[in-house]
Amino acid sequence: MKSIRIGLLGRIIIAIALGILFGNFLPATIVRIFVTFNGIFSEFLGFIIPLIIVGLVTPAIADIGSQAGRMLVVTTLIAYTATLISGFLSYFTGATFFPSMITPGASIAEISSALNIEPFFTVSIPPAMEVMTSLIMAFTLGLGIAHLQGVTLKNVFCDFREIITKTIQAVILPLLPIYIFGIFLNMTYSGQVMGVLTVFIKIIGVIFALHILLLIMQYMVASLFARNNPFKALLRMLPAYFTALGTQSSAATIPVTLKQSIKNGVREDIAGFVIPLCATIHLSGSTLKIVACALALMVMQGMPFDFPMFAGFIFMLGITMVAAPGVPGGAIMACLGILQSMLGFGESEQALMIALYIAMDSFGTACNVTGDGAIALIINKIYAKKS
Repeated sequence: MKSIRIGLLGRIIIAIALGILFGNFLPATIVRIFVTFNGIFSEFLGFIIPLIIVGLVTPAIADIGSQAGRMLVVTTLIAYTATLISGFLSYFTGATFFPSMITPGASIAEISSALNIEPFFTVSIPPAMEVMTSLIMAFTLGLGIAHLQGVTLKNVFCDFREIITKTIQAVILPLLPIYIFGIFLNMTYSGQVMGVLTVFIKIIGVIFALHILLLIMQYMVASLFARNNPFKALLRMLPAYFTALGTQSSAATIPVTLKQSIKNGVREDIAGFVIPLCATIHLSGSTLKIVACALALMVMQGMPFDFPMFAGFIFMLGITMVAAPGVPGGAIMACLGILQSMLGFGESEQALMIALYIAMDSFGTACNVTGDGAIALIINKIYAKKS
């Protein structure tokens, strides 16, 4: 018989459900075991986050910077602008509606430690550098490698990227459900889980509506360049949308996105360049989700926020998204560092962000790849007649 494989989303959902169930009757000693595990795992996350930033952002910037060509530059700028617009759309929508939808309460850290359940022991794993230090280092090294156009140092960081990606795939993602189980087990034991779940449901509803609005906006802008019907163009991209829902991977959806973009009138050679590139650098849907989830959690905990804080976060997030590895949940892992350094998220907030993000991972991916088709229409209009 074939073994049944449960994807990351399924394991996260099971972990949340079991955490809520067992938190109602497990004794404090068992809860304490998972509190101990979560403490160690959060220390490891704190250690690995700067390495994730250096390992992923450095070769990503070097790859883009070392490729010549105006089409590459224009496509990258359009993709980055689209990502910024989605982030600001998410922020202004959340800032308008979340305060009336979400009742502020205690912080997640206070909820998790409400009954003073201490771990059996702790293990300190100090990070090699601060998060902001790792960001500046990654930008400096990436731009420097691109300028020098050497291969030795670039190959070193490409190998380092493989190590980080394998660590995410083989260590972090398999242990993530246990970590999230421990968070929800503790919150249920503390009697605070229903308030968190209510916020989850509200956020998911708002983000899904924002995804639809964002795609309509992207194709309306593209129609100004392509002089076509935006709704017909969007409907032609639905096969790519639904393929991404199933695969949860922009890369795996490239053949379908490519085919539907050509059906929309994009020249084959232009589509062959833009679609694979945008599968890596254009993550509007993911950015929208992360900004909305972060803002909702801050409102829920009564944490102060303002536009300048989120503006800086969104600009940095747009760059960080370029480095997201092509694995389920890769984008949220890549941005944990700036959630910590720029918004002040601790281990519990980061765990809830991961759970929220992965719960909607397929919808964010579908939004990303469908938006790639809009960018291809714009690039096609700019360059098709020049070639």
